[in-house]
Amino acid sequence: MRLLILTQYYPPEIGAPQNRLHELAIRLQKYGIEVEVLTALPNYPTMKIQEEYRHGKKREEEIDGIKVHRAYIFVSSSKHILLRLLNYFSFVWTSYWRGRRLQKFDFIMVESPPLFLGYSAMALAKSLDARLIFNVSDLWPESAEKLGIVTNGSLLQMAYKLEAKCYQSARLITGQTQGIVTDIQMRFPKKEVYWLPNGVNAAFYDPAKLTTSDFRTKNGFKPEDILFFYGGILGHAQGLEVILFAAQQLSDVNNIHFIIQGSGPEKEKLIELKEKLQLVNVHFYQPVSKSEMPRILHAIDIALVPLKNLPLFQGAIPSKVFEALAMEVPLLLGVDGEAKRHFIDQAKAGWYFEPENAIELATVIRSIVANPEDIKRAGENGRKYVSQHFNRDQIAASLYKRLSQLL
Repeated sequence: MRLLILTQYYPPEIGAPQNRLHELAIRLQKYGIEVEVLTALPNYPTMKIQEEYRHGKKREEEIDGIKVHRAYIFVSSSKHILLRLLNYFSFVWTSYWRGRRLQKFDFIMVESPPLFLGYSAMALAKSLDARLIFNVSDLWPESAEKLGIVTNGSLLQMAYKLEAKCYQSARLITGQTQGIVTDIQMRFPKKEVYWLPNGVNAAFYDPAKLTTSDFRTKNGFKPEDILFFYGGILGHAQGLEVILFAAQQLSDVNNIHFIIQGSGPEKEKLIELKEKLQLVNVHFYQPVSKSEMPRILHAIDIALVPLKNLPLFQGAIPSKVFEALAMEVPLLLGVDGEAKRHFIDQAKAGWYFEPENAIELATVIRSIVANPEDIKRAGENGRKYVSQHFNRDQIAASLYKRLSQLL
């Protein structure tokens, strides 16, 4: 069996889709599937092509046994919609012309978003005589419309038509959450939709392997400080302002600190808000590689996971949840719906606050500070739950079985 994964984002870039797809590729290859990846020149999150890939270098490489083919992509740090579209469509074009020179495949799995990559995927499926698997990690363009990222009516209409065409062309649609699966099944009842969740490598994120971490001492935190940590993209969907407004209300509590690590389109605004509110208990750090995350998670106390208060996110499970829980770090979850049911109601792995409600977030934090003994218990519950229900090995095994049935 041969599988081509088509994605704009892949290691050595850091990020949720990059890690998820690479981990899946490694595991599927262990089952005997010949997995190859067609992706862009690495540029995320800096929006600059990494030095070792410039000037025509490293267009073919192998990462952990996975053969990777790279196509050109136009990159700009500008937020202008036309330049963002040029970024997406440049890879749509180059990925098709690079991919059509590859050998035949049984399956081509395309990662969406960006939705526009569906154009290349559908064309390559015909050219390479492959069955199309459309993997949906975010309901685009619905999320872009609800967040106000895309407001042009004509562009939205075109995107919804493309979404429908991609689903209709797919032999199998895979959704990252049960909410995504349900949404697609309701709108396209004749299509087969398969739940392909994100998960965690519990052997890599294992607190038993780490006895010490220098993160606290290196950054000036005391052993008695309680560290609330957000790590990931600083984007529109996360609604990270809620952390800063809660921090303002908690300025009287001396031993708590809020760490926001990552980069994204909202970072400058968040730093400006911190300065405006004169917050000394909020700290911004640059993103780090995947290999450094266990050490950081081992040093913090609570993982903050917020999203904006939109019905769209009732079916969302941010990927950062899995790594934190595997490291026995409990959640302070500002996400309602599917994520709350799994990790708060069932796993008892943390605390919930209403999305974008800074007053409630501050109240919950005061309760945690008053009962610190609950932190360890919730963290232990979390590791047990994700190890049982969101283990990457089990996820890959189930997908391999389903692909074998489609041949």
